Amino acid sequence: MKYRPLGRSGLKVSAIGLGTNAFGKRADRSVSIRIVHQALDRGINFIDTANIYAKTESESIIGEALQGRRSEAVLATKAGLVFGPGPNDRGSSRYHLMRQLDESLKRLKTDYVDLYQIHTFDPDTPLEETLRTLDDMIRSGKVRYIGASNYAAWELMKAIGISERLGLNRFVSVQTSYSLADRTPERELVPLSLDQGIGIIPYFPLAGGILTGKYTADNKRPEGSRADKDPGFGRFLEDDARLALGQQVVRLAQAAGCSPGALSIAWLLRQPAVATVIAGATRTEQLDENLTSEALELPDDVWRELDEISRPFRYGEPFAVYRLPE
Repeated sequence: MKYRPLGRSGLKVSAIGLGTNAFGKRADRSVSIRIVHQALDRGINFIDTANIYAKTESESIIGEALQGRRSEAVLATKAGLVFGPGPNDRGSSRYHLMRQLDESLKRLKTDYVDLYQIHTFDPDTPLEETLRTLDDMIRSGKVRYIGASNYAAWELMKAIGISERLGLNRFVSVQTSYSLADRTPERELVPLSLDQGIGIIPYFPLAGGILTGKYTADNKRPEGSRADKDPGFGRFLEDDARLALGQQVVRLAQAAGCSPGALSIAWLLRQPAVATVIAGATRTEQLDENLTSEALELPDDVWRELDEISRPFRYGEPFAVYRLPE
């Protein structure tokens, strides 16, 4: 396994990370724990979760899985999206974040997280309040590094400027939807990250499975797939152009002798500013397949064709972005 610095920090993270959104939903507790242990055994150290994943079950499962192995993991979680019905059960206010961090630590069975991320920009809370809260968390020892998620480039740059002006710890990373089917970060977020030393952590690296070729325009939903288990995911399958891209990736992968998922992740790993790619898994076999991408070496013409067929997806709307409801 290769390790990369997370942005301009001294923290090293595995090129392939483990996304755990499916834990407690499409992967039950025992399978999820096996996946975590196998990931650690294979050299993956970056494990990403959030307080809202599977209604807190993801964090609880990871906490159980890391007992006796906490030191092997760079553990990342998030808060800021809607957690409950109350007026303070969302956003990045001091009130909400400090409460959520303490509850996450209990579920994760640890006294610190390595990376604490704001799940989305909060237009109702001054950034100064959020950033001072995060700085206090670092000074308390409960958090090692801080990151953003679902921030527009201008929001992230504003946060960096405030942190520097006030002498606060600043964001070292940003999570964003980024894949062959969503290259919109390349317009502003990638140049910003390169300039400011921010590590990009792509989520939806396989566009929810579209880039594996499992979904086609005939609207079929393979049994056990995300679309089968999560009806709300169907909205991502309404773009025929992205579905066609998935079939083109399958064609290239077959010619190259690898899986389309591994090819898609390998392409991401070649992109500037990408620190670690968080790929989910609901089976240990999927984890092993994801890991093959790290050592994938192919002729330059394959990478050029991938760039070419995915170029239209630099424009238009992102594949996914999560924001607070108005």
